[in-house]
Amino acid sequence: MGKLFSDKPKYFDIQYLNSKTSIIPFLKDFFIPKEGSHIMEIGSSEGGVLKAFTELGCICKGIELAAYRVDLANGFMKNEVNLGLVNFINEDIYNIDPDTLPNRFDLIILKDVIEHIHDQEKFMNKIEHFLNKDGMIFFGFPAWRMPYGGHQQCAKSKILANLPYYHLLPRSLYKAVLKLFRENNDVIEGLLEIKDTGISTKRFEKICRKNNFEILKHVKYLIAPIYEYKFGYKTKLLPNWIGKIPYINDFFTFQSYYVIKKSI
Repeated sequence: MGKLFSDKPKYFDIQYLNSKTSIIPFLKDFFIPKEGSHIMEIGSSEGGVLKAFTELGCICKGIELAAYRVDLANGFMKNEVNLGLVNFINEDIYNIDPDTLPNRFDLIILKDVIEHIHDQEKFMNKIEHFLNKDGMIFFGFPAWRMPYGGHQQCAKSKILANLPYYHLLPRSLYKAVLKLFRENNDVIEGLLEIKDTGISTKRFEKICRKNNFEILKHVKYLIAPIYEYKFGYKTKLLPNWIGKIPYINDFFTFQSYYVIKKSI
């Protein structure tokens, strides 16, 4: 997994393919991207997700905390940037005033991002101000309790990177295990941050309701769509009977897709 993340051109292509063949089709019942649609992605990484939208003539904006990823995105999507189809900003979304932007957005995308954000209720209150009247938000994220919901695949140790569920240990014991396997401080802090911010599907839905967002569509995956491009695994939905069991379903939900809209 670490080798995949370090191969940025390949990872860009994987994100692009996943966006084109999975995210856009998931949205089609409620939002069909077209020429002139305004799209914003928060946590846009190298820009692969947005490339599938610029191909359709959408006007896109990527917000990304890591400056080196913005540089990569500008390189990978040089033509689209020059054509004015996309621009990337190295900034924290909390520091952006929507009134300083030239437009509101028809769609906001957060793919594998919400589980990294602190104070998710505050975030949901903030993000609505970037939407136009009929705007929608797409979320894709792994359930916290799924086997690798702690993003432990980012560990340097091959044992820890492939060991499921141990991120559910109490925080102090989890940290001790990471230290025992000589993970460096940056990795430890990053994994502990995910432990602090990781989100279950139930809590996500509760936050949506509390902030008056309507869930238009929701799908749980046993095998995430992106795994087809990462590992060659065929996408598989979580069986309904597991998905309906409270709490337990999160242990098997490798990815959830949501599209939500502000309630009128």
